[in-house]
Amino acid sequence: MSHNLELAQKHAWNLARTLMTTVILFRSDNEYGVLPADELEDAEVEALYEYDPHTGSRSVH
Repeated sequence: MSHNLELAQKHAWNLARTLMTTVILFRSDNEYGVLPADELEDAEVEALYEYDPHTGSRSVH
């Protein structure tokens, strides 16, 4: 988890390209985290961005 959104975004894009799967950048409390989209459950996190290694990123809002 990171408190820095810019750093979390860079890690999210890198993870999506490494795993070649869609990942979600989310916020929980005051920290940011990244998980593969199929592993993210809607429990107490706010999805912010979706990173797809084939199409790029998009805001979830």
